[in-house]
Amino acid sequence: MDDDRELFLMQQNYGTLFSLTNKIQVKADKCFGSLTSRQLMVMIAIVHLPEEETTINNIARKLGTTKQSAKQLITIMENKGYVVTVPSKKDKRAVNIKITEAGKQATMECGEKGMYFIQKLFKSFSIDELETLWGFLRRLYNFDGEEHDGFEDRIDFERVVDNRNELEDS
Repeated sequence: MDDDRELFLMQQNYGTLFSLTNKIQVKADKCFGSLTSRQLMVMIAIVHLPEEETTINNIARKLGTTKQSAKQLITIMENKGYVVTVPSKKDKRAVNIKITEAGKQATMECGEKGMYFIQKLFKSFSIDELETLWGFLRRLYNFDGEEHDGFEDRIDFERVVDNRNELEDS
C-alpha cells in the first residue's frame, strides 16, 4: 500500500511540475514583452558564463536543455538583433554569443517586469520556504547525477554586452 501511495505521489509531483512549468512560461511570456521567458533565460545564462565561454553548448548546459533548442532560441534572438555570434578566441570551431545593446535594453526591460512577476509568483512563500523549495529543486535537478550550475553569481552586465567598435577593430 505504501508503494502505491509513493508512486501516486511521484506521478502527481511530476504532472504538477510539468503543468506548472508550462503555466509559468505562458504567464511570463505575456508579462515580459520583447523577450519570451526562454529567451530571457538565454540572456541570463550568457551573463552568468565567463566571457570567452558563451558557446551554444555552454548556454544549453546552463539551461538544462539541448544544443538544438538553445541554437533555435539564439537564432531567433539574433534575427531580432539581440545577440551576435563571434568566433571564439579559445576554440576556432566554436562561436561565442554576445549580447547587443538592443539585447541589453530588452533584457533590462524584461528583467524589471520579471522582478514583479517573480514577486507575485512567490508572494505566499516565506524566506525559509523559498530556501527549502530551492534545495528540493536542486536535489530534483540532480536526479541523473548532474548538478545544476545555477545563477547564484552576481554579474557585471556591461561586461557581456557586445561593443560594435571592438568587433570592427578585430
